[in-house]
Amino acid sequence: MNRDNKTREITDLKLEVIPRQEHGISRKDISENALKVLYRLNKAGFEAYLVGGGVRDLMLNTQPKDFDIATNATPDEVRKLFRNCRLVGRRFRLAHILFGRDVIEVATFRGHHGAEASEKNASSQSNDGMLLRDNVYGTIDEDAERRDFTVNALYYNIDDFSVRDYAGGVEDLNNRVIRLIGDPETRYREDPVRMLRAVRFAAKLDMTVNDATAAPIPALAHLLRDIPAARLFEESLKLLQSGHGLQTYKLLRDFDLFTPLFPILAEHFTEDRNSKSEQMLELVLRSTDERVATEQRINPAFMFAAMLWYPLETRAEEIAFESGLSYYDAFMVAANDMLDEQVKTIAIPRRFTAMIRDIWQLQLRLSRRSGTRAYKLLEQQKFRAAFDFLEMRGEVEDGQLKELAQWWDDFQKADRDGRNDMVQVLNKASSAKKLRRRRKTKPRRRKPNQES
Repeated sequence: MNRDNKTREITDLKLEVIPRQEHGISRKDISENALKVLYRLNKAGFEAYLVGGGVRDLMLNTQPKDFDIATNATPDEVRKLFRNCRLVGRRFRLAHILFGRDVIEVATFRGHHGAEASEKNASSQSNDGMLLRDNVYGTIDEDAERRDFTVNALYYNIDDFSVRDYAGGVEDLNNRVIRLIGDPETRYREDPVRMLRAVRFAAKLDMTVNDATAAPIPALAHLLRDIPAARLFEESLKLLQSGHGLQTYKLLRDFDLFTPLFPILAEHFTEDRNSKSEQMLELVLRSTDERVATEQRINPAFMFAAMLWYPLETRAEEIAFESGLSYYDAFMVAANDMLDEQVKTIAIPRRFTAMIRDIWQLQLRLSRRSGTRAYKLLEQQKFRAAFDFLEMRGEVEDGQLKELAQWWDDFQKADRDGRNDMVQVLNKASSAKKLRRRRKTKPRRRKPNQES
């Protein structure tokens, strides 16, 4: 059987130690704060390793976003060594070492679950096999067996600067393969978010998900519904706002993982992936990727506002038709409904839902530009986000919407006299339109009654 299509079981793990001269990792590429933590743990007599994505990215000659550390010190022992330490996590206890805004995460080696686990050092699982609590500590060998993907089971040893590869991760890096350690279905049931991680790493690292790792995903995608909505909010940002959102979205669709995250969008999906909603999804995610690449600010509220816009429009039209409410009132009811529904799966914080509502509401106002309205809209705090979204809608819908977006673009770039001229043209057109309407509706004078 081709190695890339083979499921590697936990019992297949075999340690390979790669000495300093045979790998390309240099301490100058490791965060100074991470080195401080590694050295202090090592000096105190504990094992200390840079682990996971940090080692993986350094092996790929890319700069890691985070530097995580694994050790045989317990969280309480870590806290005694570092004043700037706080312990976090209920499912698995972690130590965060704080250097201003820089946080170095330190995890104690995880062990296997079994009867020998003490009450304090215990795990528990749901009926579906999901790990609810995972505070079982062990050795580095056991920790490697508990890692999710082979490319994340790499450990950089600060003691001798070697890399310990427990699962053939270096070979999988060279072959551009994302592969789970152990039985895929069991590992996904332990933590369904691993399905999202498989897709995210494949998109981020431009790799292929191994056949055996990919096979169970569509059938198990429904397990994501059991994941807390707050955790899925954080995961959604990693998936869609880390610079590879468009490719990640396409893979999520391929593996049937997108619908459990955004069930509202499911009825707007088509086979050719060319509905208005799908066009908007590609536009906003491509734009987000470009902004990340150029180190511009991004805001989750803008992305969610764009993603949910066309389902919102459909819902507003249905409510207006069924209830007899004005479109504006129906729109506001629909906006609340959409957000209430979405936060059940992805818990978008209130500070973002408030901005989403502002962006949506401004879409209804941007066509009203006569008098002083255009100037007042320009002063709105969320105007720029609303305008950027209007431009995207213009790309999807073309026609009058695209003309409206162009008008606002010209208005922003014009000087004071230019803006006055633009508004005067609108005022004259509006007055002429009102006059024509008045003439059409003017009642005819009735002839006097000529009966004797």
